[in-house]
Amino acid sequence: MKKFRKILLVFLSIALVFLVFMFWYQYEYAMDHAQEYEVNSPAENSRLLLATQGSDFKNAITTAIVDYYKTESVYIKVIDISALVGVNPNNYDALLIIHTWENWKPPSAVKSFMDRTMDYRDKTVVLTTSGEGSYKMEGVDAFTGESILDETPNYVGQIINKLNPLLKL
Repeated sequence: MKKFRKILLVFLSIALVFLVFMFWYQYEYAMDHAQEYEVNSPAENSRLLLATQGSDFKNAITTAIVDYYKTESVYIKVIDISALVGVNPNNYDALLIIHTWENWKPPSAVKSFMDRTMDYRDKTVVLTTSGEGSYKMEGVDAFTGESILDETPNYVGQIINKLNPLLKL
C-alpha cells in the first residue's frame, strides 16, 4: 500500500507542476486584446479590415499599416481577432489578419473565420507568427515569421505590396 501512495504522490506532484507551468505559460505568452478603432470615413473608396492581437510586434505592424493608409482614400477598421465572428467580408475590399500560433494551432476565431470565408481568400492577407516562425494554417497563403521587432519594416512592406492591388492603390 505504501508503494501505491508513493506512486500516487509522484503522479500528483508531476500533474501539479505541469498545471502550474501551463498557467505560467498562458500568463507569460498569451496575446493581449487589441484595441478596436476606425480611421477615415466609411464612405471612402476602399475599405480595409485589420484583425489583430495585442503584442508589441503586432501593434507595431498595425500602427505602420494604419499610418501608411490613413492619408489615402481608405477606410480602415481595426478589430481584435475575437470579433471576426461578426465580420462580413463583403463589406471590405481587403482583409488583413495578424495572429500568433497558440498551443500548436491558430486561434479558434481565426480558424473559424478562414473556414467560413473560403471564397474570399483572394482578398485576405494573413501574417502568422510563431516561436519557430514557419507555422501557418493549411491551405492559407500566409506570411510567416517570428515576432521580431527589427523585422517590422520587412513585414509591413510585404503586406502593403499585397494590399495595394486589393485596395486599388
